[in-house]
Amino acid sequence: MELSIHHTAIIASDYQAARTFYVEKLGLPVLSERFRPERGDWKIDLQAGNSRIELFVIPTAPPRPNYPEALGLRHLAFRVTDLDAAVRELEGKGIPCEPIRTDPVTGCRFTFFKDPDGLPLELYENQG
Repeated sequence: MELSIHHTAIIASDYQAARTFYVEKLGLPVLSERFRPERGDWKIDLQAGNSRIELFVIPTAPPRPNYPEALGLRHLAFRVTDLDAAVRELEGKGIPCEPIRTDPVTGCRFTFFKDPDGLPLELYENQG
């Protein structure tokens, strides 16, 4: 199984402070930015070299590092070309994976698993 980073998702609590830091101070180009009224948050997609950062701004996010919507790193995603084979390989090594889901926007399939400390990690199937 060959892994590469697809994207990193980060949750922040303050829109202006996060945007100033990532866009103005770090100079990461904005690929898309939108307020999601159904969730009450902002999602800003940033270009970071050959990868992306999905910056979610959720003012009400709890400050618990082990909760999926907490401040800080949300998850780290690894790109795979064959998700089924990758899941079989991980599970064969005693690493359980969540059920495979499909991203409603991209149509790509993905699943999550955890590192020994409970950090959520993702396998994201990308055919191109």
